[in-house]
Amino acid sequence: MTKDITFHINNVAYTVNIGEDPDLKMELGLRKFLDLDRNLHIQDLIAAYLQKTNELLEFEEKLKIIVDTKIPTLDKSKNQL
Repeated sequence: MTKDITFHINNVAYTVNIGEDPDLKMELGLRKFLDLDRNLHIQDLIAAYLQKTNELLEFEEKLKIIVDTKIPTLDKSKNQL
């Protein structure tokens, strides 16, 4: 079953189908930076976008560190054979 979420932006309701969300991951992810129970303003959307972008960049950096330090590169693996 697909799920609809309604955003109230500048006193206008926008309903978006977010697809299947059985674990509420998408909805909770949206609610992390947006209060969907109140009227939002463009500034709220921009702030949420910037926060989510920052979160993604931090995640990518941590992932890069893990890959670079924990997973041997192909060249290193060849030398060990």
